[in-house]
Amino acid sequence: MKQIGLTFVILSSLVAASVFAQQPNRLLRPPPPGGLPVIPFMEGWYANDDGSVTVSFGYHNRNEGDITIPVGEGNRIEPSSLGGMQPEIYYSGRHTGVFGVNVPESMLEDPIWWYIRTNDLEELSVPGGLGSEAYELDRRARPQGSVQPYIWFGNEEPGSGPEGVISAEVITVSLGESVTIEVQTEDPSERDPSNPLFAKPLDTRVIWYKHQGPGEIDFSEHPSTPFDTAPARSTRGMIPVAESRTIILEGRGPARVNARFSEPGEYMIRARLDNWASSDSDGLDQCCWSNAYQRVLVTN
Repeated sequence: MKQIGLTFVILSSLVAASVFAQQPNRLLRPPPPGGLPVIPFMEGWYANDDGSVTVSFGYHNRNEGDITIPVGEGNRIEPSSLGGMQPEIYYSGRHTGVFGVNVPESMLEDPIWWYIRTNDLEELSVPGGLGSEAYELDRRARPQGSVQPYIWFGNEEPGSGPEGVISAEVITVSLGESVTIEVQTEDPSERDPSNPLFAKPLDTRVIWYKHQGPGEIDFSEHPSTPFDTAPARSTRGMIPVAESRTIILEGRGPARVNARFSEPGEYMIRARLDNWASSDSDGLDQCCWSNAYQRVLVTN
């Protein structure tokens, strides 16, 4: 366990040094013909009550455009029994806690790696980092009360955090038709109402992403929960904000979006719920957001 943690610290330092060392060169010359690699990140890990551990993964796509890397040899988790939830579409910019891997107690001594290859570039990898206390995350309330919000589908059990919830239902839709995706949300954060900033519950936000699938997904607003059209700045200039975002008034209620698909096949949509309207909640501080994943089968 100590050796794995030490290896992760060394590798993380080398990757970080390599990334920052390349930045000045990027300003002086155009990117290589094959583009820049998508860099996998291990954000940290959470200890669970049942003895298991949840490892949170994200990435940084330093290209201006989005990159597609199908799940498979060029985008895999090892051991393979823990894989399958990694994204296939890598949006430009830094994206934290995009998915989580639950490691059972019986596998805590096993090495865990995420391998990813962008186009024909060198394969990059990042270890799970189990055993390194420096990367342990917690779900405790932040200084002003923010915690991971709850998100769920229909009558299913709520979830929270990067691992979130996966809908038990697979929605089937015909190619060319639009389907409505709906999640339920609640922010249980307890804040000081005597503080003028928290005189009323804060709004939360759901952002819709394509997570996996062979074609494009066109998201359009649902009349009951229209898109937020106010200008939105990225988190510290690093985490971009998609246009397909819905504001949940006072942090409680449903979020809906219409989705249309360009090709038949199996898709996965990710809904990310965050309460970043609070000053103690921020993606780069690993708090506070939760993911929900909806599988969709598009047929001819």
